[in-house]
Amino acid sequence: MSIVTLQVGQCGNQIGHELFSAISGDCNGPNRKTYSECSNERFFHESPTGELVARSVLVDMEPKVIAQTISKACKSGRWRYGAEAHFSQKQGSGNNWANGFCVHGPRHKEVVEELVRREIERCDRLAGIFTMMSVAGGTGSGVGTYITQCLRDMYPQSFIFNQLTWPYGAGEVIVQNYNSVLTLSHLYQLSDAILVHENDTVHKICSRLMNIKHISITDVNKVIAHQLGSVLQPAYTADSSSYYCRNPIGELLSSVVCHPEYKLLSLCNIPQMSSTSLAYSAFNWPGLLKHLRQMLIASARMEEGIDWTVSVPSAVTSGGESGKNSRQKSFNMSIANLLILRGKDVSTAQTDGFKDPGLYVPWFTTGNSFSAWNSPVPFNGYEKSATLVSNGQSLLKPLDNIVRKAWDMFASSLESQRRIFSTASLH
Repeated sequence: MSIVTLQVGQCGNQIGHELFSAISGDCNGPNRKTYSECSNERFFHESPTGELVARSVLVDMEPKVIAQTISKACKSGRWRYGAEAHFSQKQGSGNNWANGFCVHGPRHKEVVEELVRREIERCDRLAGIFTMMSVAGGTGSGVGTYITQCLRDMYPQSFIFNQLTWPYGAGEVIVQNYNSVLTLSHLYQLSDAILVHENDTVHKICSRLMNIKHISITDVNKVIAHQLGSVLQPAYTADSSSYYCRNPIGELLSSVVCHPEYKLLSLCNIPQMSSTSLAYSAFNWPGLLKHLRQMLIASARMEEGIDWTVSVPSAVTSGGESGKNSRQKSFNMSIANLLILRGKDVSTAQTDGFKDPGLYVPWFTTGNSFSAWNSPVPFNGYEKSATLVSNGQSLLKPLDNIVRKAWDMFASSLESQRRIFSTASLH
């Protein structure tokens, strides 16, 4: 089944290009015929001349980024975007969510809907719609949210999966907290699942794990694209151990979105390192899975600096703690987890550590809290790699921070207005 992607705003378009580049490069290699065919069916269609064309629609309110993205794809020589599968204007949204959602979105609704409809009609079978966007700016957050709303109305039975890039905590845009809260409040009612990448976390991965001295936006986007590709590329599931899963988005959602009110997902990937270090490194499944499990428990996003003192209580009560361990550090509790293993000797990997009932909320007892996918094909140059998609508590802290900052700004604005009116009344 095929995935139609939607790249909205500067961030969404740049990540989308890196994702297609990673997927295209991953399919080049020996003994990958079936794997490549499945991947190409998901993400590309063939032009009359035999070129691979991305199943993607590019949207931005300024033309520069889209032009650069299309040009880079053509220069790769491996794939390209559709000649008319993009839309841009001359004026951006000014980092204003309302301008994107209330002005640009409605004004250009029909054009964007038509572009998406064309891509969907090229699919023999639609797996779902995957949207990449930022929550900080105006076009990505505002227009992206509006488009998602339109697509939900147009395709009520189709899966809609949103990838959101969380802004730096230090601040990129003065109103980023407002934009983020407004985006999440709407998408939570529209999307089937929301996968969050935090810029601060990805920046640390670039610095500490990949040893990049001068980190650029491209470096950050490549890490995000690598993580997305490790989830979306073909894999065997428990129900399809002899063929690659046919609906990657549907299988993903059924694995980790077990309750319609809990749909915020986080992602951990291990290992991640520079290509020079990778050439001199060796990994084994027990070591990788031990680190990944502790990353889950301690709510760590990378293998460096994991807090190994955090542990799961031996007996968890309905309140989430045992009496004996009531004073120990709190751990990250999950509703559901999906583990995806790729590479050599994947069939020998033991995943029992992720089945521990103590990792999961006690009120969800269907026995489907943990799922595992695997593929013997190494991903993106890593002989062995593991990815964990988690529906748990790890995003509570960044979510609380952004809501608190938005409220503080709102309260400060009200206080400033009160002072202005008080001064005016005195005169």
